[in-house]
Parts: sequence; structure tokens; C-alpha cells
Amino acid sequence: MQIQENEQLALVRDSTQQFAREFIKPYVMEWDEKQYFPVELFKKMGEYGFLGALVPEKYNGAGLGYQEYITILDEISKVCGSIGLSVAAHNSLCTNHILSFANEAQKEKYLPNLATAEWIGAWGLTETGSGSDAGGLATTAVADGDYFIINGSKTFITHAISGDVAVVMVRTGKKGDKHGVTAFIIEKGTPGFTAGKKMDKLGMRASETASLFFDDCRVHKSQVIGQVGDGFVQALKLLDGGRISIAALSLGIARGAYECALRYANEREQFQQKIFDFQDVGFTLADMATKIDAAELLIRKAGHLKDTGQKVTKESAMAKYYASEVAVEVSNQSVQVHGGYGFTKDYPAEKYFRDAKLCTIGEGTSAIQKMVIAREIKKDVQ
Repeated sequence: MQIQENEQLALVRDSTQQFAREFIKPYVMEWDEKQYFPVELFKKMGEYGFLGALVPEKYNGAGLGYQEYITILDEISKVCGSIGLSVAAHNSLCTNHILSFANEAQKEKYLPNLATAEWIGAWGLTETGSGSDAGGLATTAVADGDYFIINGSKTFITHAISGDVAVVMVRTGKKGDKHGVTAFIIEKGTPGFTAGKKMDKLGMRASETASLFFDDCRVHKSQVIGQVGDGFVQALKLLDGGRISIAALSLGIARGAYECALRYANEREQFQQKIFDFQDVGFTLADMATKIDAAELLIRKAGHLKDTGQKVTKESAMAKYYASEVAVEVSNQSVQVHGGYGFTKDYPAEKYFRDAKLCTIGEGTSAIQKMVIAREIKKDVQ
């Protein structure tokens, strides 16, 4: 899909494409096989402004909007979903939580380092016993003078090991109380704050995932974001934007899977003709192209609402739900178009296939997205 681009958006697309070709594409399978998180790549992305895309220039960020951010994620994820996922997590969760809800002193301390990738950010909400049930947190923080003592754990945390700073949601009130959760900024090296073993994953293998542990971890009250009890409400608002990022990640994966299938179909010959010319293959590719364009339109609409300060809860859920399911469908069809070769690591289709599935799970499963959408559209008849 060729959307109408202004000069800045076209420049962002071109620079991201060039970066991905030069610094990501040659190493994609090596990183995937080794489950290697390329910290050095993220330092370089910081120089390009990719890790401070939404951060204002006064905090050393790129000062871009959501349309540019969507484009960055689309182009990076088209080459490697793992890197796209880590860019999304750093920008939309840790960094954006501080940007959106922290006080000025906290912003001045953390945003310049996060925006330039001097520091890599993590964000912790999910726990072993509370995934979709985000209100059922078991990790607690108990006030102790000017400090809070935190005990518990977080799981499925992107950059848990390599992250320099984490924003974590911790229960400070009763379980299930939406005003009983508080967000804390916790720096790496804080006593009692440790990371677990890197998880061995099906896909997104170059994006580091592990657990975080808190064992009598003392955190000063100055590290609270907003007021005590604001954390759950902050997280829900933050996920509206985060879902746009996962939708853009899904879009890039789908586009990459489609483009490699399209190339293969125009190269592979059977029965003295290109397999693209078989109706079944041509129609499959037509379906893929149509759904990718439809997904992008939903994502761009959500990005526009976000950029103009409008409510985006329904639209971001729609974009995330549809784009993630399209990524799974398109990557599956890409393997099918490749036939037996699609089942080998000699072609990129199998990696898109493995990476795509997480998009329907992370930052709210497809079922959760439909729940959000249903809740929002019900308001239209009240």
C-alpha cells in the first residue's frame, strides 16, 4: 500500500529501510538461531532516533508522531519481527509510560537516556498468575518510611536481563481494586531486583524475554510515577497506544511474509509456468495483499486519532486485533506458497510464521481485544 506521504514521513521510511537493510537483514537468522539480543544494534538505533521516536526533542528524542512511529515499526518488522518487537516495547511501554505520566524531574532524568538508547527500557505488568487478568497482581509494595518494600515477580518481560531501567506495576492496595496498583521506576542494580533466565521461545527469538524478581527490594517514594494507586489506570491508557505499536509490528511481519511469497511465486516454475499464474496461488496472494492494506488503514486511523489527542481505545483494539490475525494468516499462507521450501530455514517464510503468533497474544490477546471492542461499541446504543 502506498499511502499519501509528506516529506518527513517519506524520509523516515527511506532511512528506516536503509538501516534495516544494512544493519539488521544480514544478521537476522544468526540472531534468531542463537537467541541473541543485539544490544549494540539498539545503541545504533538510538543514534537514528528510532528508540526515542515519540519523545520530544527537549529530552533528546526525535519528536515524531504516531504516523512516523508506525512506519518505523512497519519497516523494521518487515525485516525482523524480533527487533520490531523490542523497538515497540522500549518506545510504547517503558519510555512512553514515563513520558505520559512521570513528573518533570523523572522525565529529565530518564527520557534522554532512553531516547538515545544509553539505557534500554523494560516494562512489567504480567505475572505468572495474572496475564489477561491484569488487576489480579500478586507482587506487592509496602510503605516503609520514605521507601517501599517490593516483593514478588513479573514474567514475559521484554529486556528483563539487558534493560537498564524498568517501569513496573505493583499492588499497593487490595487485589482487584483499580486504584490499588502503583507504577514504580526501578533501575538495574537496585538491591533485591534481579532477572531470571532467558526464555527459550518459538519465535521472536532475538527479542530478549525473561522474568523479573523482587526480594525485599527497597525503592524510594520518589520513584513512584504519578500518585500511589494510579498505576493500573496509567497502564490501561498506555496500552491504547501500545496496541497501535503491536498492530504496526504485525503489519511489518505480514508485509514481509507477503513480499517473500510474491517473489517466490514469480520465480518458481511448475508445469512450464510461474506458480503465480495458477489461480489458487494468484488468488491467495490477492487475499494477502487486500488484508494487509485493510490492516494498514485501521492502524493509520488509530495513529491519526492518537496524534490529534482523540480517544483511541476502540480503534487501537480493532487495529491490533485485525492486524495480528492478518499477520498469522498471511505468514501461514506464505509458507504454503513456498511449499516444502517454506518449511525450511533456507527461505524467510518460516521465520515470519514463527514470529507472527506472538502478535495475537502480547499486549492483550485477540479475545481481550474483542472484549474491549465489544465494551466500546455497546456504548453506542446506550
